[in-house]
Amino acid sequence: MTDALHQDVIDAYRVLHTGEPLDRETAFRLACLPGDAVLDLASLAHKVMLRYRDGSAAIHACSIMNVKSGECGENCRFCAQSRHNSAAIDVYDLAGEDAVLRQAAETLEQGVAHFGIVTSGYGYRKVTAEFRRILSMIDRLHHELPGLNVCASLGVLGEETAEALASHGIAHYNINIQVDPSRYGELIADTHSIDERIATVRLLRKHHVSVCCGGIIGVGESMHERIAMIFALAELDVAVIPLNVLVPIEGTTLEAAPATGLADIVRTFAICRLVHPRKIIKFAAGRETVMKDFQGLLMLSGANGFLTGGYLTTRGRDVAADRAFIGQLAQFSGGVS
Repeated sequence: MTDALHQDVIDAYRVLHTGEPLDRETAFRLACLPGDAVLDLASLAHKVMLRYRDGSAAIHACSIMNVKSGECGENCRFCAQSRHNSAAIDVYDLAGEDAVLRQAAETLEQGVAHFGIVTSGYGYRKVTAEFRRILSMIDRLHHELPGLNVCASLGVLGEETAEALASHGIAHYNINIQVDPSRYGELIADTHSIDERIATVRLLRKHHVSVCCGGIIGVGESMHERIAMIFALAELDVAVIPLNVLVPIEGTTLEAAPATGLADIVRTFAICRLVHPRKIIKFAAGRETVMKDFQGLLMLSGANGFLTGGYLTTRGRDVAADRAFIGQLAQFSGGVS
């Protein structure tokens, strides 16, 4: 460190030295960091990631399959699958096991060991016939692809469904809080509450299921509110934090949302790493479609995971291209496996 560093960045270096999470006061100061100091903040976040990762040098890569699409009754403003929006997407009921197995096998063959089953809709508070089909799907993936980490994102859960998923051995369950919880109803949806999502996280943790829970950048929130979301995740103590950059989709409420500035996105990723020194922080939606030439910068700003292949209703990047990308990132990370 030298006097050339901004004082707020110097103050934040204590995370690197101690491994203790960044405090709120410093986080809010870093949210206002001038643009010429943002790369220094990104560098610090990358150093913290390297020092406090879980002992594995590997980038955490995962892929997902939309196994039930569209006709969702919730009014999430960014989502093409909501009936309240008019986006042109494929709509279908729960996919068959053979189709899911084929895609999961292709994912594993390409070197991606985490595969997530995603359904549209509010969720499953009780064990229904459809939920039993999902459990059967999970069991078959475990049986036929023993090297695969099977994950799920099925919406809001109840006690019996959370317990069932735990007993069927899912690796991670994804349910995002998206934004500062105090603004969820205004910025995301009001057909359900953030409390239902937070209760699902707590139920899963009660049943010892690793939770993947994060947020989305660019839905009308302020930097201050992004920091509040990051600290809300700290209170939930989740294992994996996916950060999405909004991909505006025609036909959704947010189709004309203004793009978030690159420096603000870098600040958000870096501060998230400093608040969560030992967690997996995963760059999800928007990596190649929104960030384009700058996606590598985000992966060097504290992230140590990404979503590869297709997303739910928007295109992703070819897995082979992402394998090459991981190799390039290794030059800055002391090697990856």
